[in-house]
Amino acid sequence: MSKSRILRLKTPLSEGDIRGLKVGDTVYITGTIITARDQAHKRALEFLMEGKKLPINLEGFAVFHCGPIVKKEHGTWRIIAAGPTTSTRMESYEAELIKALGIRVVIGKGGMGQKTTEAMKDFGAVYGAFTGGTAVLAAKLIKMVKGVEWLDLGMAEALWVLEVENFGPLIVAIDSHGNNLYSKIIEQAEKNKDKIYHKMGV
Repeated sequence: MSKSRILRLKTPLSEGDIRGLKVGDTVYITGTIITARDQAHKRALEFLMEGKKLPINLEGFAVFHCGPIVKKEHGTWRIIAAGPTTSTRMESYEAELIKALGIRVVIGKGGMGQKTTEAMKDFGAVYGAFTGGTAVLAAKLIKMVKGVEWLDLGMAEALWVLEVENFGPLIVAIDSHGNNLYSKIIEQAEKNKDKIYHKMGV
């Protein structure tokens, strides 16, 4: 693996921007990110299947697996907390959305599976791992709420359009070349386990 780098990106992102990233890179994003969890992913996929247009153009932008806590003050929405959601919950939807919508970065925690990894390789996207338990810190990196869609799904499940500055650090855990840091760790752990069992005579 090549030496990791620290990179600052600004949305909207091109496929070229993404293809230059490698597993292990640290990324900070400035610009627009959109939150989306289970129900938003499900509805987005239903829209695509029915030939409907989504209310937000996601091409070139980052989707954040997050159910934020949001408060309305003097007619303006303010993010109170915005910690990452476990991304494997969206595994059954993400590949199709990357393919159809041109999403360039997926942000969350815990990584994603082979189907999403293949879609990122085929269509030019990466997974940025954000540290769990940092909901208040994440909120401080959000400059403003630009808009919200599908609020009928509930605060946590709505599409929140956020303006961020140096949002991160995000570790590129899946790159656009088929490399998945989580898979490599699991593979290495299995090898180490076999060595330990062998030494123990098991």
